[in-house]
Amino acid sequence: MTDTDTGIASLGVQLPPLAMDVEVLAALRGVDPAKLTVGLGCREMALCPEGYDVATLAAGAARRALARWGGSLDQIGLLAVGTETAKDMSRPLSAWLADALGLRGAVRSYEVKHACYGGTLALRQALEWRWSGAARGKAALVVAADVALYAPESPGEPTQGAGAVAMVVEAPRVAEVSRASFSYSEPAFDFWRPVGEAYPRVDGPLSLECYVKAAARCFEQLAAERGGREALARLHAACFHVPFPKMVKKAVAGVGEALGLSDAETAAFFEQKVEPTMRWSRRAGNAYGAALWIAVAQTLAGLEQGTPIAAFSYGSGFGAELMTLTAGPDAAAGAWVAEVEADLASRTLVDADRYLALRAAERGQGIQ
Repeated sequence: MTDTDTGIASLGVQLPPLAMDVEVLAALRGVDPAKLTVGLGCREMALCPEGYDVATLAAGAARRALARWGGSLDQIGLLAVGTETAKDMSRPLSAWLADALGLRGAVRSYEVKHACYGGTLALRQALEWRWSGAARGKAALVVAADVALYAPESPGEPTQGAGAVAMVVEAPRVAEVSRASFSYSEPAFDFWRPVGEAYPRVDGPLSLECYVKAAARCFEQLAAERGGREALARLHAACFHVPFPKMVKKAVAGVGEALGLSDAETAAFFEQKVEPTMRWSRRAGNAYGAALWIAVAQTLAGLEQGTPIAAFSYGSGFGAELMTLTAGPDAAAGAWVAEVEADLASRTLVDADRYLALRAAERGQGIQ
C-alpha cells in the first residue's frame, strides 16, 4: 500500500450519555412543541453530564475507530481535531486527546477551527498529507467533535447537540474520498462567538442565506464538472451539515433552483437521497463539526462497495466544501452502527429540572 492509496480506513462515533426531548424543552419555555418538531424538524438534543466534555467525546470516538482499524499508535503520524468547542485559547484539543490515548512522539498534532467546517478541513488536510507522500507510510487520526450550547431561552436552544466522529485516514476500507472537491467561501458574520463570551451570537436570517447560497454554489460546481443534473442522479445519497433538519431542506431547495430542477424533482431528491441520512442527526442535535460526519457514518453503513455519496460541509464565517465518497469493502458491515445504537439505547432522557441544573453547571465544567 502507498500513501496515494488513501481514504477512510476506520471510523468511530461517540454520542454523550444524556439527551432531552425537544417537546420537554418546549413545555419548559412555554413554546408550541410543533414549532420545534415540525418547524425545525428537531426531535432530541444530546447533552453532556457534568465532568463529560468535548475531550471525552473525542477520546471515545477515537478509541472506537482505532480498535476497528487494528493498527498501532506508532503508525499514526498526524493527529488533527476539528472543533469549535475550545478548552483553551492556546493548547489544542488534540493535546487532550493525545494524552487520553497515550499518543506521543513523531506526530504532527493540532486543532482546526472554522465553525462547523473544522472537522472537514482536518480530514481534507489529512488526505492531502497522505496523497502528497509527506506521510511516508504513516496514517492520520482525524476527529470532529463538538458540544453545541446556546444561551438559555435563545432561538438556537432547541437545536443544541453533541457528538464526535473519528476517522483513521489510511487505506480506503470504509470509504474512498475523491481528490476533487468543490469549495465556496465569503466573509460573513452569520454566527460567531467573541473571545470571553460563553455562547455564540447568531444572525438567523443571514445564517440561513449563507448556508443556502453555499450549498447552491458547491453543487453548481459539481454539476458543471460531472455532467449537470445527472451528477445528482448518480448519487445514492447526499449528506449535509445538519444545523437542524428543516435548514437542510431549505438548502436542498436552493440547490434544486440553482440546477434548474422542477419542484417535484427537488422534493424527490430530498425525500429519497437526503432525508434518510438524518435519522441519527435528529437524535443527536446539532453537533457542529461532527454533524455532517454523523450523517455520513449513518449513510455509509450497509452500502455495497463502490456506492457513491456526497458530503456537503458548511461552517459559519463562512466556508463550505462539497466532496464525494465511494463506499469501501468494510462499509457493508457497518461495524460502528452497533455502538451508536447502544449509545442511543442506553442514554438517559433528562427532565426539565435536570436540564436546568446542567445549564447552571456549565461554566464550572469549562463548556463554553
